[in-house]
Amino acid sequence: MAQETQSENLELVRSILSRWERGDFGSVAWAHAEIEYAIVDGPGAPTGTGVPAMRRTWREFLSAWEDYRVEAHEYRVLDDERVLVALRALGRGKASGIEIGSTAAGPRSANVFQLRRGKVMRLATYFDRDRALADLGLDA
Repeated sequence: MAQETQSENLELVRSILSRWERGDFGSVAWAHAEIEYAIVDGPGAPTGTGVPAMRRTWREFLSAWEDYRVEAHEYRVLDDERVLVALRALGRGKASGIEIGSTAAGPRSANVFQLRRGKVMRLATYFDRDRALADLGLDA
């Protein structure tokens, strides 16, 4: 049963990231109604509960960018409930014009998805992949 759950969780996370890689952040069908989310190491480190609050936070974040998307580089099943995705964010700041993620360097960011019964219960976003790994007690 555990292997099946891990596989289902991984497939759900892959499907979420496939949309995000195209810059499509509109769907939240994958999220539990009372999802807990956190931008762990971002400006102001916003946290919240529930889909409406998560949408507001991400809408505000995305409004500062043009062509914002992510590239998933590694998926790591941590246990029966959690999947780590190492990724690189790409986009251009609307006000500054600064490009992020355009260098050939590997993933700099990470997301940790915690899933239960086919829904994401918690989403932790890290702009610093190494901090995510340290918080999880993992090596790079």
